[in-house]
Amino acid sequence: MNAEYPLLITRNACPLCSRELVTNWVPHNIPFFGDVMHITSICECGFRYSDTLILTQREPVHYELNVKSQDDLNARVVRSTSGTIRIPELGIDIEPGSASESFISNIEGVLDRVKDILEMVTRWGEKEKTECAEQLLSLIEKTGAGEYEITVIIEDPMGNSAIIAKNAIRRKLTDEEAEHLRTGTVIFEKEALP
Repeated sequence: MNAEYPLLITRNACPLCSRELVTNWVPHNIPFFGDVMHITSICECGFRYSDTLILTQREPVHYELNVKSQDDLNARVVRSTSGTIRIPELGIDIEPGSASESFISNIEGVLDRVKDILEMVTRWGEKEKTECAEQLLSLIEKTGAGEYEITVIIEDPMGNSAIIAKNAIRRKLTDEEAEHLRTGTVIFEKEALP
């Protein structure tokens, strides 16, 4: 273990069985993300929890990529827990919530995540929702085949998300744009603290 990043261990009561829950806190530096904290909690009863918290905050950012070909599906996508993903042509907004997870994938991987949700909707059996989900699944298939163009947008008020591709457009979000985005995290303003 690197001495620069010491392991911290805490012990609490398990939320399922009240036995000892051991939590490992491991700080690390990851390229692009910066400083992060890996958290892993394990109990003898089988309860497990893990998360990665991004400890770095940058300027609010907006990335946009027009997906016109199958090659564009390989563009790297970095989504932090505070990142919002939008695909306007499909009417899709993926906003962060309290259980948001960060991930590194590509455009195809993002579309696969959307497909998984839409396929779940088709199993619900509600005719109107099923028809809409099937239409969106068809458009995603066409996108994968290079037959339908979409725009993938990532906006992050904490600046920790990105689309990494030569043809991706990056700009700073205005203060007003950033204010209207969800962060998925609790933010403590230094000035507001006593």
